Amino acid sequence: MSGDGVREERVQPLNGKDVVRGDYVLYWMQQSQRAEDNPALEYAVSRANALDLPLLVVFGLTDDYPEANLRHHAFMLEGLRETQRALEERGIKMLVRRGSPKKVALEAAKDAALVVCDRGYLHHQRRWREEVARGARCEVVQVESDVVVPIELASEKRETAARTLRPKIKHHLEDFLVLPEKQEVERSSLGLRCKGLDLTDAEAVLRAMDLDRSVPPVGHLFRGGTKEAGRLLERFLREHLSSYARNRNQPHTDDVSHMSKYLHFGQISPVYVALRVLDSGAPEEDVAAFLEELVVRRELAINFVFYTPDYHRYSSLPEWARRTLAEHRDDEREHIYTRSQLEDAATHDPYWNAAMNELRHTGYMHNHMRMYWGKKILEWTGTPEYAYRTALYLNNRYFLDGRDPNSYANVGWVFGLHDRGWPEREIFGKVRYMSEGGLRRKTDPDAYVRKVRDLVLG
Repeated sequence: MSGDGVREERVQPLNGKDVVRGDYVLYWMQQSQRAEDNPALEYAVSRANALDLPLLVVFGLTDDYPEANLRHHAFMLEGLRETQRALEERGIKMLVRRGSPKKVALEAAKDAALVVCDRGYLHHQRRWREEVARGARCEVVQVESDVVVPIELASEKRETAARTLRPKIKHHLEDFLVLPEKQEVERSSLGLRCKGLDLTDAEAVLRAMDLDRSVPPVGHLFRGGTKEAGRLLERFLREHLSSYARNRNQPHTDDVSHMSKYLHFGQISPVYVALRVLDSGAPEEDVAAFLEELVVRRELAINFVFYTPDYHRYSSLPEWARRTLAEHRDDEREHIYTRSQLEDAATHDPYWNAAMNELRHTGYMHNHMRMYWGKKILEWTGTPEYAYRTALYLNNRYFLDGRDPNSYANVGWVFGLHDRGWPEREIFGKVRYMSEGGLRRKTDPDAYVRKVRDLVLG
């Protein structure tokens, strides 16, 4: 471990170039959108101090981020505004600039001695970093800051299920449950003569962007930023963690952390969340259940997209699942809905409609209902391929944490990913089935309907 507290396994050179003469060290922040507990940031400060240079942080704000809309950008800008202020307090200038992230990074890299970046796992995120590494004149170093156990260290291949990844994660877990040390900034960058967007008026920034505005922000329910993430986490630890194992599958309760959206934007560290949970004093079964979701299941999703080139396509599903669904693709369906009917929550099922309304109006859906929601899309559309595309479209359009590795893994699970074969039945074949009767036996869906009604009307 280096003096900045960042383990060397998190650090990966992206090109064979050297440090050059420059005006500053550049941290191109894109995934880890926070000033706290950020290994990429602390590594960059350490390198800047060693080179006796100031550290400049830049972020590329693009209008055409894949499948993003006003809802996503409003939440993200709330967090970026907070991060910018927090960095300024440390003597670090942060610029948010309009444009393709790779172009913004390469422009800022022209005067940099060294470029540090954080890590993303989706196609476009990886491509941006590869292109910056090729185009920059200096060394480019990537620091993995948004998983607990570095992805290649945890596994060198696509894992078939949580049971195969879990022991590999646990083997390394203790070594990586360590936060980076906050480095003192020896040379301020606040005096650098370079400009970015004025984030004090986020509404003006959003108005100037060419965005899909058909999905409204949900700031009245969920605000972006590290402070808000921390506030929600502390409330969860205080009021809900001790009943997490018992109630996490009960959608009418609120025994959930709401961390997924903040983790998606890199506004809170998964290591920090894990350490706070471990230090909470909650019952062991509740701590274990939460860490299973935060670390094993979340990093299983990242493993899936990292090792699966077609993670966003139906072809990424296991061969057994595609085969059994194909054998039942012509089975008679009692109900068939169009994508528009589904999007409008206009089905015969009040529980499904409540789930869709929760998603549309809050940017969130309880995870147990998310599973039921997805299974019914498979049951109520004409082909499994169309069902897959529809579920992914709705997921990425409305969830605040849509377009995430978890999005692709969660939708894939509906169709058999990370699961096993079950007794064969119509439409689903051997893919796991969920029914309204099962929902009634295991949960209180009528209470959930009332909860959603109050959310929407309130």
